[in-house]
Amino acid sequence: MIIPARETEDNLGIMKRIDELYMKWPFYGSRNMTTVLNREGHCVNRKRIQRLMRLMGIQAIYPKPRLSMAGKDHKAYPYLLKNLSIDRPDHVWCADITYIQLVHGFVYLVAVMDWYSRFVLAWRLSNTLDTAFCLEALDEALETGKPEIFNTDQGCQFTSEAHTNRLQKAGIRISMDGRGRAFDNILIERLWRSLKYQDIYIKDYRTVMELNVGLDEYFQFYNHERPHQSLSNKTPAMVYYGYEYQSTA
Repeated sequence: MIIPARETEDNLGIMKRIDELYMKWPFYGSRNMTTVLNREGHCVNRKRIQRLMRLMGIQAIYPKPRLSMAGKDHKAYPYLLKNLSIDRPDHVWCADITYIQLVHGFVYLVAVMDWYSRFVLAWRLSNTLDTAFCLEALDEALETGKPEIFNTDQGCQFTSEAHTNRLQKAGIRISMDGRGRAFDNILIERLWRSLKYQDIYIKDYRTVMELNVGLDEYFQFYNHERPHQSLSNKTPAMVYYGYEYQSTA
Protein backbone atom coordinates (compact mmCIF):
# COMPACT_ATOMS: atom_id res chain seq x y z
CA MET A 1 0.00 0.00 0.00
CA ILE A 2 1.18 3.52 -0.78
CA ILE A 3 1.90 5.53 2.36
CA PRO A 4 1.38 9.26 1.75
CA ALA A 5 4.20 11.66 2.50
CA ARG A 6 3.95 13.39 5.89
CA GLU A 7 3.99 17.07 6.75
CA THR A 8 2.71 19.09 9.69
CA GLU A 9 -1.05 19.64 9.72
CA ASP A 10 -0.46 23.37 9.24
CA ASN A 11 1.71 22.78 6.17
CA LEU A 12 -0.81 20.33 4.72
CA GLY A 13 -3.51 22.97 5.02
CA ILE A 14 -1.28 25.50 3.28
CA MET A 15 -0.38 23.00 0.56
CA LYS A 16 -4.06 22.33 -0.05
CA ARG A 17 -4.67 26.04 -0.53
CA ILE A 18 -1.61 26.37 -2.80
CA ASP A 19 -3.02 23.58 -4.98
CA GLU A 20 -6.40 25.32 -5.20
CA LEU A 21 -4.74 28.62 -6.13
CA TYR A 22 -2.52 26.90 -8.68
CA MET A 23 -5.52 25.33 -10.40
CA LYS A 24 -7.08 28.79 -10.78
CA TRP A 25 -3.93 30.79 -11.50
CA PRO A 26 -1.08 28.50 -12.67
CA PHE A 27 1.07 31.56 -13.40
CA TYR A 28 1.35 32.31 -9.67
CA GLY A 29 4.87 31.78 -8.38
CA SER A 30 6.04 31.65 -4.77
CA ARG A 31 5.95 35.45 -4.41
CA ASN A 32 2.29 35.76 -5.40
CA MET A 33 1.36 32.66 -3.42
CA THR A 34 2.98 34.12 -0.31
CA THR A 35 1.16 37.42 -0.76
CA VAL A 36 -2.25 35.79 -1.19
CA LEU A 37 -1.78 33.37 1.69
CA ASN A 38 -0.76 36.16 4.06
CA ARG A 39 -3.81 38.18 2.99
CA GLU A 40 -5.94 35.16 3.88
CA GLY A 41 -4.48 35.03 7.38
CA HIS A 42 -1.68 32.49 7.03
CA CYS A 43 1.59 33.60 8.61
CA VAL A 44 4.07 32.38 5.98
CA ASN A 45 7.23 33.62 4.32
CA ARG A 46 8.37 33.08 0.77
CA LYS A 47 11.09 30.59 1.70
CA ARG A 48 8.50 28.31 3.28
CA ILE A 49 6.20 28.57 0.27
CA GLN A 50 9.09 27.83 -2.08
CA ARG A 51 9.88 24.65 -0.12
CA LEU A 52 6.26 23.50 -0.13
CA MET A 53 5.88 24.18 -3.85
CA ARG A 54 9.03 22.16 -4.53
CA LEU A 55 7.62 19.34 -2.42
CA MET A 56 4.38 19.49 -4.38
CA GLY A 57 6.35 19.55 -7.62
CA ILE A 58 4.73 22.69 -9.03
CA GLN A 59 6.11 25.90 -10.48
CA ALA A 60 4.51 28.92 -12.10
CA ILE A 61 3.89 28.44 -15.83
CA TYR A 62 6.66 30.94 -16.52
CA PRO A 63 9.34 29.94 -17.06
CA LYS A 64 8.35 26.28 -16.51
CA PRO A 65 4.77 25.11 -16.10
CA ARG A 66 5.03 21.42 -15.40
CA LEU A 67 4.97 19.35 -12.24
CA SER A 68 7.67 16.84 -13.05
CA MET A 69 11.19 18.21 -12.76
CA ALA A 70 13.47 18.37 -15.78
CA GLY A 71 16.05 15.65 -16.16
CA LYS A 72 19.41 17.40 -16.54
CA ASP A 73 21.31 14.47 -18.03
CA HIS A 74 18.53 13.01 -20.13
CA LYS A 75 17.92 13.57 -23.82
CA ALA A 76 15.16 16.02 -24.69
CA TYR A 77 12.94 15.36 -27.69
CA PRO A 78 11.28 17.86 -30.06
CA TYR A 79 7.64 18.91 -29.77
CA LEU A 80 5.84 17.15 -32.64
CA LEU A 81 2.29 18.44 -32.20
CA LYS A 82 2.67 21.97 -33.54
CA ASN A 83 0.28 22.42 -36.47
CA LEU A 84 -0.46 18.69 -36.36
CA SER A 85 -4.05 17.71 -37.20
CA ILE A 86 -4.92 15.06 -34.60
CA ASP A 87 -7.91 13.39 -36.22
CA ARG A 88 -8.19 9.84 -34.89
CA PRO A 89 -7.81 7.74 -31.74
CA ASP A 90 -4.32 6.40 -31.02
CA HIS A 91 -2.77 9.13 -33.14
CA VAL A 92 -1.37 10.96 -30.09
CA TRP A 93 -1.31 9.99 -26.43
CA CYS A 94 -0.19 12.29 -23.64
CA ALA A 95 0.82 11.84 -20.00
CA ASP A 96 1.31 14.11 -17.02
CA ILE A 97 1.64 14.09 -13.22
CA THR A 98 -0.36 16.06 -10.66
CA TYR A 99 -0.37 16.48 -6.88
CA ILE A 100 -3.29 15.09 -4.84
CA GLN A 101 -3.96 16.32 -1.29
CA LEU A 102 -5.22 13.94 1.39
CA VAL A 103 -6.41 14.88 4.86
CA HIS A 104 -3.18 13.65 6.48
CA GLY A 105 -0.73 13.58 3.60
CA PHE A 106 -0.44 13.68 -0.16
CA VAL A 107 0.40 11.54 -3.19
CA TYR A 108 1.11 12.03 -6.88
CA LEU A 109 -1.09 10.91 -9.75
CA VAL A 110 0.02 10.13 -13.31
CA ALA A 111 -2.45 9.58 -16.14
CA VAL A 112 -2.12 8.51 -19.77
CA MET A 113 -4.77 9.96 -22.09
CA ASP A 114 -5.66 9.65 -25.76
CA TRP A 115 -5.50 13.19 -27.16
CA TYR A 116 -8.23 12.87 -29.80
CA SER A 117 -10.92 11.25 -27.66
CA ARG A 118 -9.82 12.49 -24.18
CA PHE A 119 -10.09 8.85 -23.06
CA VAL A 120 -8.04 8.11 -19.91
CA LEU A 121 -6.23 4.89 -20.73
CA ALA A 122 -4.44 4.32 -17.41
CA TRP A 123 -3.47 5.98 -14.15
CA ARG A 124 -1.31 5.26 -11.11
CA LEU A 125 -0.62 6.77 -7.67
CA SER A 126 2.75 7.13 -5.93
CA ASN A 127 4.08 8.76 -2.78
CA THR A 128 7.26 9.80 -4.63
CA LEU A 129 8.02 11.45 -7.94
CA ASP A 130 9.77 8.38 -9.31
CA THR A 131 9.72 6.77 -12.75
CA ALA A 132 8.26 3.42 -11.74
CA PHE A 133 4.61 4.49 -11.42
CA CYS A 134 4.81 6.27 -14.78
CA LEU A 135 6.09 3.06 -16.39
CA GLU A 136 3.29 1.05 -14.78
CA ALA A 137 0.69 3.43 -16.20
CA LEU A 138 2.35 3.32 -19.64
CA ASP A 139 2.44 -0.49 -19.65
CA GLU A 140 -1.24 -0.69 -18.71
CA ALA A 141 -2.16 1.81 -21.44
CA LEU A 142 -0.22 -0.17 -24.04
CA GLU A 143 -2.41 -3.18 -23.25
CA THR A 144 -5.30 -1.18 -24.77
CA GLY A 145 -3.61 0.13 -27.89
CA LYS A 146 -0.54 1.91 -29.26
CA PRO A 147 -0.19 5.54 -30.29
CA GLU A 148 1.87 6.90 -33.15
CA ILE A 149 3.14 9.75 -30.92
CA PHE A 150 3.49 10.01 -27.14
CA ASN A 151 3.65 13.56 -25.72
CA THR A 152 4.85 14.61 -22.25
CA ASP A 153 6.77 17.39 -20.58
CA GLN A 154 10.55 17.21 -20.11
CA GLY A 155 10.33 15.86 -16.56
CA CYS A 156 12.93 13.34 -15.48
CA GLN A 157 10.28 10.62 -15.19
CA PHE A 158 9.50 10.91 -18.91
CA THR A 159 13.02 11.64 -20.21
CA SER A 160 14.48 8.68 -18.30
CA GLU A 161 16.01 5.92 -20.40
CA ALA A 162 13.56 3.42 -18.96
CA HIS A 163 10.56 5.43 -20.17
CA THR A 164 11.92 6.52 -23.56
CA ASN A 165 13.29 3.03 -24.31
CA ARG A 166 9.88 1.54 -23.60
CA LEU A 167 8.33 3.86 -26.17
CA GLN A 168 11.05 3.40 -28.76
CA LYS A 169 10.92 -0.39 -28.53
CA ALA A 170 7.19 -0.17 -29.24
CA GLY A 171 7.85 1.97 -32.32
CA ILE A 172 6.27 5.09 -30.82
CA ARG A 173 7.56 8.57 -31.69
CA ILE A 174 8.41 10.72 -28.66
CA SER A 175 7.23 14.32 -28.38
CA MET A 176 8.05 16.67 -25.51
CA ASP A 177 6.71 20.09 -24.60
CA GLY A 178 8.91 23.10 -25.13
CA ARG A 179 10.27 24.56 -21.89
CA GLY A 180 8.19 27.46 -20.69
CA ARG A 181 5.27 26.54 -22.96
CA ALA A 182 2.31 26.20 -20.63
CA PHE A 183 -0.21 24.88 -23.14
CA ASP A 184 1.69 22.26 -25.16
CA ASN A 185 -0.07 19.52 -23.18
CA ILE A 186 -3.24 21.51 -22.55
CA LEU A 187 -5.78 18.67 -22.76
CA ILE A 188 -4.39 16.76 -19.80
CA GLU A 189 -4.15 20.04 -17.87
CA ARG A 190 -7.90 20.37 -18.42
CA LEU A 191 -8.33 16.81 -17.14
CA TRP A 192 -6.59 17.76 -13.88
CA ARG A 193 -8.79 20.82 -13.48
CA SER A 194 -11.97 18.76 -14.03
CA LEU A 195 -10.80 16.04 -11.65
CA LYS A 196 -9.93 18.42 -8.84
CA TYR A 197 -13.00 20.65 -9.06
CA GLN A 198 -15.48 17.85 -9.69
CA ASP A 199 -14.07 15.28 -7.28
CA ILE A 200 -10.91 15.91 -5.20
CA TYR A 201 -11.85 19.26 -3.65
CA ILE A 202 -15.41 18.10 -2.99
CA LYS A 203 -14.70 14.73 -1.39
CA ASP A 204 -11.57 15.59 0.63
CA TYR A 205 -10.22 12.02 0.72
CA ARG A 206 -8.67 10.85 3.99
CA THR A 207 -6.65 7.81 2.92
CA VAL A 208 -4.96 6.43 -0.17
CA MET A 209 -7.43 3.52 -0.16
CA GLU A 210 -10.36 5.95 -0.28
CA LEU A 211 -8.62 7.94 -3.01
CA ASN A 212 -8.01 4.81 -5.11
CA VAL A 213 -11.70 3.92 -4.96
CA GLY A 214 -12.73 7.52 -5.66
CA LEU A 215 -10.40 7.89 -8.65
CA ASP A 216 -11.60 4.62 -10.13
CA GLU A 217 -15.18 5.84 -9.86
CA TYR A 218 -14.34 9.26 -11.26
CA PHE A 219 -12.43 7.99 -14.29
CA GLN A 220 -15.21 5.50 -15.02
CA PHE A 221 -17.64 8.44 -14.95
CA TYR A 222 -15.29 10.65 -17.00
CA ASN A 223 -14.66 8.00 -19.67
CA HIS A 224 -18.09 6.39 -19.97
CA GLU A 225 -20.78 8.78 -18.71
CA ARG A 226 -19.72 12.42 -18.84
CA PRO A 227 -20.52 14.01 -22.24
CA HIS A 228 -17.94 16.40 -23.65
CA GLN A 229 -19.10 19.40 -25.63
CA SER A 230 -15.88 19.31 -27.66
CA LEU A 231 -16.73 15.71 -28.63
CA SER A 232 -20.23 16.63 -29.87
CA ASN A 233 -21.58 15.58 -26.47
CA LYS A 234 -20.24 12.06 -26.78
CA THR A 235 -18.22 10.42 -24.03
CA PRO A 236 -14.47 9.76 -24.46
CA ALA A 237 -15.13 6.00 -24.60
CA MET A 238 -17.68 6.45 -27.39
CA VAL A 239 -15.15 8.36 -29.46
CA TYR A 240 -12.14 6.16 -28.62
CA TYR A 241 -13.89 2.86 -29.31
CA GLY A 242 -16.22 4.18 -32.01
CA TYR A 243 -19.46 3.55 -30.13
CA GLU A 244 -22.53 5.37 -31.39
CA TYR A 245 -24.55 4.64 -28.24
CA GLN A 246 -23.36 3.42 -24.90
CA SER A 247 -24.74 2.16 -21.63
CA THR A 248 -22.85 1.38 -18.42
CA ALA A 249 -25.79 -0.48 -16.89
